[in-house]
Amino acid sequence: MRALSIAATGMDAQQTRVEVISNNLANMNTTAYNARRAEFADLHYQIAQPAGAQSSATGAVVPEGVQLGLGVRTSSISMDMTQGTVNATGGDLDLAIEGKGFFEVTLPSGESAYTRDGAFKRSGEGLIVNSDGYPLAANITIPQDARSITINAQGEVYAYFDGQAQGQLIGTINLVDFPNEKGLEPLGDNLYRETAASGSPVIGQAGTDGRGTMRQGYLEQSNVDAVQQIADLIEAQRGYELNSKVISAADQMLGATTQIR
Repeated sequence: MRALSIAATGMDAQQTRVEVISNNLANMNTTAYNARRAEFADLHYQIAQPAGAQSSATGAVVPEGVQLGLGVRTSSISMDMTQGTVNATGGDLDLAIEGKGFFEVTLPSGESAYTRDGAFKRSGEGLIVNSDGYPLAANITIPQDARSITINAQGEVYAYFDGQAQGQLIGTINLVDFPNEKGLEPLGDNLYRETAASGSPVIGQAGTDGRGTMRQGYLEQSNVDAVQQIADLIEAQRGYELNSKVISAADQMLGATTQIR
């Protein structure tokens, strides 16, 4: 009774979909979170009679054949790279990217990680770091006596001091782009890592070669559409129920078979 195993793969697929949706809803307020979507593909087929086979000695050809599918599998969990809403915060180290690109930070291991979460802070040494204390790859240090700083759309950081009307350029925050952003490996904590699927990082100034620009005092919000996620959750729930009914029907058929005398 292949229906049992086929329906089981369907239940497993819908369970995966619900888990992805639950993670999206859990992160609907996470800064710069990108919603995920479960994608599925059919499993291999048992071919009882191939299409195009000869059906008789006269050479007649079977137009379609007999091919029985064996269920479904999860093919990928894809990221929606659509930009989230940009909200004003007023923080002088809060940065939102309008368009493509990632900030690059340096992990304690020395590796690079990438993020669109621009909620940066100032460390005790004056370095610009993320919420976990990882410094920007540019290693920009804000002088202790700086009155304020501004960051323009191209990522240039200017410090202002008492008694000086003009700001002093102390560094530039570049953006990183990838040939395939969806191929990045999520590390948690709003960080991603380069993979063979993402391609090599391309570093450059904001606003050049298709990269986005920066907005100081703003943060990008999650791009999760709560209404769409709830609709998808209901659909996945119904799909799970339908597959469970197939298992119940197959069980009843097997029960009827064992009762034949």
